[in-house]
Amino acid sequence: MLESIKRKLGFAKKGPLEGTSLVINSEKLERRIALIQKGSLEQYYVEREGSQHIVGSIFKGKVKNIEESLKAMFVDIGLEKNAFLHFWDAIPAALEQENESFENENRNSNEKKITARDIPRIYPIGSDILIQVSKVPVGNKGPRVTTNISIPGRYLVLSPNSHQLGISQKISDNEERKRLRKIYKRLEIPEGVGIIMRTAAQGRKFNDIADDLEDLLAQWNEIEEKVKNVSSPALVFNEPSLVERSIRDLRYIDQIICDNQDIENEANQLLSKFPRKDKIKVRYFPSDKPIFEEIGIEKQIETIFKRKVPLDCGGYLVIDETEALIAVDVNTGKNKGEQNANKTILNTNIEAVEALARQLKLRNIGGIIVIDLIDMRNKRNQDKIYRTMLNKLKDDKARTQVLPVSAFGLMEVTRQRLSESIEYSTYEPCSYCQEKGRVKTTMSVSIEIQRKLNAFIRENQTPRDLLIVVQSDVLQRLKEEDSNLIIDIERSHKGRISFRSDINLHREEFKIYDPSNEKLLWSNKD
Repeated sequence: MLESIKRKLGFAKKGPLEGTSLVINSEKLERRIALIQKGSLEQYYVEREGSQHIVGSIFKGKVKNIEESLKAMFVDIGLEKNAFLHFWDAIPAALEQENESFENENRNSNEKKITARDIPRIYPIGSDILIQVSKVPVGNKGPRVTTNISIPGRYLVLSPNSHQLGISQKISDNEERKRLRKIYKRLEIPEGVGIIMRTAAQGRKFNDIADDLEDLLAQWNEIEEKVKNVSSPALVFNEPSLVERSIRDLRYIDQIICDNQDIENEANQLLSKFPRKDKIKVRYFPSDKPIFEEIGIEKQIETIFKRKVPLDCGGYLVIDETEALIAVDVNTGKNKGEQNANKTILNTNIEAVEALARQLKLRNIGGIIVIDLIDMRNKRNQDKIYRTMLNKLKDDKARTQVLPVSAFGLMEVTRQRLSESIEYSTYEPCSYCQEKGRVKTTMSVSIEIQRKLNAFIRENQTPRDLLIVVQSDVLQRLKEEDSNLIIDIERSHKGRISFRSDINLHREEFKIYDPSNEKLLWSNKD
């Protein structure tokens, strides 16, 4: 199969399952992007028609309310829910801890520092404010925003209204860091503008970085002009499309494969701005089958939506995503392993955290993740699990924090929520189970019916016939396992009790009627 794919694409050496490929599936209602490394699905993104990726977008908003007790304000940015701005997110921020920082020499040292107490005075109710979305809306909460604007480029991140310069800590080579510091001194950085050199700046020439800075400054100037000319609330900068973001942010790609010629043209146009040595081959892939199915990664994508994730060792993960946190249970399953039980548990836990680190990225899970590992009493083994998780998350573009294994055998991880998870963007709450994920058993419903019938008969002493309308599965239970119990109730009632099914009823719903006139006497869903 691999050879036939190579022939279709005209590859001399690398097929889509070799090296690192960015595969783009474009359909009328949805675009899907998969990053494949040596045949393994490592990243997966979905963008649907009409959906809006608002994280990173910049709005001119209007302060609607200030809550001193929360140390926060609510800002109208034109969305259904007002945005939440904590006072701390309105203070000019230092660079993230993952970036080495140093002051811009052009800074005015006499500037007064702003504190949280100053925020209500600076931004009173009704005032305009320029903010950027940092977290997507979750549940019934609005998006979280910040006044610390940052605009990412290929090699740099521009931070207007900042004075700090930084280099990504992921660039670990000291000589390279010294070289990048020298480039900083040559760059013409305006006063009041901060810059972070991204990991992609490693090995880049001065001209490449200077061109990126020029593009970012031009982009910021456009935003400032728009802010002057629009009334709040208004969107003044929208994050680029999924295709553009993927090509901008992903490094070390050997090729881009797409099934749509418009996407092929868009990708080539974006890549034309890259330095020559960065040139990536773009391949158009015509096929009768969907592209992910054709190249053999659709099955890997399907596992993203499964609650249970199998491990090669025979164990498995169970991932339950809720609004508050994500619970992960690790099980040995069929992995009886070696005679040494401690070694089997260690190996299963190691494989579990490796698989989970990958699943967090694939599922785009953010928030608090609590992992219930298989119990290990050996402190050295617990440290191995901790270091394994740290190592597997070090290249995650979302910010993460990992705590060591606790005395209860739990590991806690936090991951920045960049956008809605794949589950939340693909599924909607189940109206049938009322978002519980489970429904009552037929036995439980039968017990409720019997309890209500006995109470109804005691409250209404006059003998009368009753018709009970239930869901079909429940009726089957009443006719078979519980038929004698129903007969006993009927005898105590001195009236006839009949049952009828209604396919339109929820399993947990039942109604009591007067059969002579079909008058509803009682319903548990009033």
